[in-house]
Amino acid sequence: MNHSEELFSRAQRVIPGGVNSPVRAFRAVGGKPLFIERGQGSHIWDADGREYIDYVGSWGPLIFGHRPPEVLDALRGVLEIGTSFGAPTAREVELAEMICSIVSSVEKVRLVSSGTEATMAAIRVARGFTGRERIVKFDGCYHGHGDSLLVKAGSGVATLGLPDSPGVPAALAQLTTVLAFNDFDALRNERWGDVACAIIEPVAGNMGTVAPEPGYLELLREVTKASGTILIFDEVMTGFRLALGGAQQKYGIRPDMTTMGKVIGGGLPVGAYGGRADIMNQVAPAGPIYQAGTLSGNPLAVSAGLATLKRLRNENPFGPLEERGARLETGIRQAIRSSGVAAEFNRVGSMFTLFFTGQPVRDFTTAKNCDTQRFNRFFHSMLGQGIYLPPSQFEAAFISAAHTDADIDRTVAAVEKAL
Repeated sequence: MNHSEELFSRAQRVIPGGVNSPVRAFRAVGGKPLFIERGQGSHIWDADGREYIDYVGSWGPLIFGHRPPEVLDALRGVLEIGTSFGAPTAREVELAEMICSIVSSVEKVRLVSSGTEATMAAIRVARGFTGRERIVKFDGCYHGHGDSLLVKAGSGVATLGLPDSPGVPAALAQLTTVLAFNDFDALRNERWGDVACAIIEPVAGNMGTVAPEPGYLELLREVTKASGTILIFDEVMTGFRLALGGAQQKYGIRPDMTTMGKVIGGGLPVGAYGGRADIMNQVAPAGPIYQAGTLSGNPLAVSAGLATLKRLRNENPFGPLEERGARLETGIRQAIRSSGVAAEFNRVGSMFTLFFTGQPVRDFTTAKNCDTQRFNRFFHSMLGQGIYLPPSQFEAAFISAAHTDADIDRTVAAVEKAL
């Protein structure tokens, strides 16, 4: 038994399934999970000393790779003054100001501690602001583990074959309407008059990477605006990754509210929700809609986020990230053609997924038709060659600014063997 296996055996005795988030358990791909010892740049090392090129990147936050110096310096500075006060600090004001200056649709923002917390709060605010109860989400989009959102969700829910979750009251599920992603007719035919909000991943990452088709987000913006329905972009994954201002900048859409996380924490737990001032002014103590958090805006997480956003703004790494993504895409598409394997490669910027299917993947239905057993064999082949990918067909992988051309070329070579 190696060290990772020993740790997993110990973990299963005290942690449900041996992991603190389901997709980490390798249930979808088989085998036992790796326990990670350390990371540096684009590489990680497991508990047994094996090295991997990392395309998980803590599931998206590490846009500059592991242990970027500016984040480490910021954290060291905070450790000199204290890690949490439960009272306002200057740093959280600075982070809020930076978010509002970068994301043009966000006029006011509230900091929280996770993406799930952000989406739960945003939906509550939308319901309180509109006086409506029903919400619309999209099949295969995952917005955290809030009760109203675990209905036809992606991410680990799809990985484990749990389209809905026990423990979610039927009455809450009945207030959640699910539409197919990229279905234009579904948007046109929906009865929007009693819908509080529509929440969507503008680029889906939790059914694997799936881009919106041209005109789809524009139509969603049109029908929600006409009906007074709050449009929420869940940019926990896409925010500050697909462009400095997120997917809404990339596609030129202005939502009413935005949820954020991952990159804005620089590898520490941070979430945020924000939007139009008239909506956000309904949040307590400015307004009657309650939401609170003991560790919201804590100095460690806020400082890591500030350091990351400052570097993003100063370096603007999105051109090089696109170049790395294009290099990877070109190599993998050539490998697919050479192998004759039925596969589709979806990529938007630094997010990508290789689907084992013979048809384009444009929604959750086509994603679920993929050959997951073939993906499982591919995953383990790549792992054996030192490439660490998300252990699920239904999760996006991420390129960081720390990945080099050599990393990309080695990954393409591994794909050629794995196919």
